[in-house]
Amino acid sequence: MLAAFSILYWAFFALTLPISTALALVIRVVTAPFDRRRVLLHLFTCWWAYFYVLANPIWRCRIVGRDRLPWRGPAVIVVNHLSVVDILVLHGLLRPFKWVSKASNFRIPFLGWNMVLNGYVPVERGAADSARRMMARCRELLREGSPVLFFPEGTRSEDGKLQAFKDGAFRLARETGVPVIPVALSGTHETLPKHGFVLRNRMKAVVQVLEPIDPSSCATSTALREAARDAIARALEGR
Repeated sequence: MLAAFSILYWAFFALTLPISTALALVIRVVTAPFDRRRVLLHLFTCWWAYFYVLANPIWRCRIVGRDRLPWRGPAVIVVNHLSVVDILVLHGLLRPFKWVSKASNFRIPFLGWNMVLNGYVPVERGAADSARRMMARCRELLREGSPVLFFPEGTRSEDGKLQAFKDGAFRLARETGVPVIPVALSGTHETLPKHGFVLRNRMKAVVQVLEPIDPSSCATSTALREAARDAIARALEGR
């Protein structure tokens, strides 16, 4: 039953992507003269991406603490990563930010083209030059007042458990002096684990935006990294 439903759902997803991408292109052209940070385009992208969550009858999502995210002003947002569905669910935050995502996603027809239009940040896994370019671009975005969102685990969890965090997001926060905002995500792994696209269970996702962490409160980027991870771990254990 779920296999047949999955085929119908992803077909609906694929067939409607060209429409949303065309609308995104129009918005980008119209707003380019006055919306340098592409906030309006990003908010449109949030609405259409989250629409796919709302349109799925076996999915539910609850957002907690959204008001802790800035409408304007730099921040480094860090989220644990469980499933490809995380991308759709996190658009429900409905706040301006730029994603950091693996470069191959930007080459996906329509979906990747929309990421390019929004000015999200690509990075090639394991490529030092790409990582340096990514960090440089993130510094520019933070200077412009755009928050940047990272998955500091680097890849989706195989078993749904919280993995070790990589250092990059936290070095960036320390260098630029911007707050780190941890976000604890749960419930997406159960409906769509890392491998495959057949939905397995109903989803009851929770996205909890936690208290910002001042990087000056931590002596090193490693300490900042562990403080953010501990905050997410505590939030997940409390569910």
